[in-house]
Amino acid sequence: MATMADVARSAGVSVATVSHVLNDTRPVLPHTRQAVLDAIEELGYTPNTLARSLVTSRTRSIGLAVSAISNPYFTEILQGVEAAALDHGYSLLITDPHDDPVHERKVVQLLHERRVEGVIVAPSAQPREMLAYLGRHRVPAVLLDRLVRTPGGGEDPPFDQICAESTEPTARLVTHLAGLGHRRIALVAGLPGLSTTAERITGYRHGLAASGLPYDKRLLVHGDSTAAGAERVTAGLLSLGSCPTALVTANNVMTIGALRALRAHGLSVPEDIALCCFDDFAWADLFSPRLTAIAQPSRDIGARAVRVLLDRLAEPDRPARTERLPCAFVHRTSCGCPDGPERPPQTEKPDPSKKGTPRDRRSR
Repeated sequence: MATMADVARSAGVSVATVSHVLNDTRPVLPHTRQAVLDAIEELGYTPNTLARSLVTSRTRSIGLAVSAISNPYFTEILQGVEAAALDHGYSLLITDPHDDPVHERKVVQLLHERRVEGVIVAPSAQPREMLAYLGRHRVPAVLLDRLVRTPGGGEDPPFDQICAESTEPTARLVTHLAGLGHRRIALVAGLPGLSTTAERITGYRHGLAASGLPYDKRLLVHGDSTAAGAERVTAGLLSLGSCPTALVTANNVMTIGALRALRAHGLSVPEDIALCCFDDFAWADLFSPRLTAIAQPSRDIGARAVRVLLDRLAEPDRPARTERLPCAFVHRTSCGCPDGPERPPQTEKPDPSKKGTPRDRRSR
């Protein structure tokens, strides 16, 4: 097995120069760097990262704690984190906290004990213990997707935070549906306690107000960010005396649950009820109808979290910051619009209630 000394002899340089090339600890002339890299390639040299970490106290590893197994949205974030980490020469240790505060605290401690240089975490609805651990041990950390506030409720975040915009995009879904003539628009919101849930509820209410529509608390339900929860509460919406004519789901998992409930009640989208969703996903364009959605820049969120964490490692004492990335409105057909940019004429549709169903149509 080739050693660093073998590489140095082959390249005609010192062992220290090889170390500088491998660890980026000192500038090396381009032709010298290339000679070292060529020798590494020719000899098949593999650096001993464990030994290096013992000497330098650096593992060049990042811990990631996201519920990727239970939420496909986080799978795309994971891909962004992994690609950015590898680009910067870092390995990735991944754990799944399952959105459980107790497990979340344990997996973050586990990552810290594995001597990762920093962690990226999508916090649960009750992250207090996990955040206290990070603060107590001064673990460099970036929170993604879900925001937290200071214990006193102030505006300055306790950690660097990266997320997508939630409020305005949700409002846009509501105003789009209202522009198509819908007057009873429901929201299937996520798990209470998450910042994303609160912001999308705020956007929902802003959208209603901007469209001149009253807020009806019966049309705001919580699917708890799960398919089963969304299926249950959507069925409850359809049992109302005056059920909604349009539905906004606040994440991709709940979209699946809502669609199951609509199918179980014999309703078609968008003929019987319009549907828009927060979170685009790979197969949204393959549904019939194709799903109108808000697309989050999930991979960009993951990549940006890595860059911000590396900035934190380079400048441990700089002020924490929160960054929000813009979303995109993906206009398809589940909202009731045809394929193409134009909206259909806002004409009155027949009342399906005459067919013996609870499909209360638009009142204008």
